Amino acid sequence: MDKEKRAEIIFWSIAFPGFGQFLNKKYAKGFLFVILEFIVNVQARLNLAIIPSFHGLGEAANASVNYQWIMFYPCLYLFSMYDAYRDAGGEHIRYAFIPFVVSAYAGTIGVVFSSTMEIFGKVAGVIWLPILFHLGGYLIGLIIRAIILKTVRVNPQT
Repeated sequence: MDKEKRAEIIFWSIAFPGFGQFLNKKYAKGFLFVILEFIVNVQARLNLAIIPSFHGLGEAANASVNYQWIMFYPCLYLFSMYDAYRDAGGEHIRYAFIPFVVSAYAGTIGVVFSSTMEIFGKVAGVIWLPILFHLGGYLIGLIIRAIILKTVRVNPQT
């Protein structure tokens, strides 16, 4: 598929895990990701944290979530995006998985530190800090991928 189609699928996957799979006509995987997202979202009480986060109340957002469940969310979210991207033609792009993986790790670290890190004197919270860490992780992943692509010798048989 072309870049525009991969971009469309990534943006729908960002909107909701599983939507990219639906666009790829991978309906079973799409339903699986939607169900997993729903289960983790409800168990983590993620939606209860979104409104206080948007009002700058990171501590209230943190108090509303179940950390045992929300720790799953960054990896589920990024894996759903990568899976949809891969099925849309991303499997032909060398080391395309690296930015997604680094972003997933970084988002999880963002969840871990969401109750202690402050931005502009306020606790960032369990919504904003992981998002910021995801973005930073993705950029670091792009850099790591670029370094690997420059240093790895291409073997024509792989």
